[in-house]
Amino acid sequence: MIPFLSREEGQGLIEYALIIVLVAIVVIAILLLLWDKIYDLLNQFLNFIS
Repeated sequence: MIPFLSREEGQGLIEYALIIVLVAIVVIAILLLLWDKIYDLLNQFLNFIS
């Protein structure tokens, strides 16, 4: 087997980084899709407390 292909030291870190990136992309996509509703809710809340 080729020596540089059998090294798995950084593999776990890369997998965790990919998971974090994918979660961040999903969260950003959800925020972009729901931005108008979130904005309206925040405005209603701020108007209520002021």
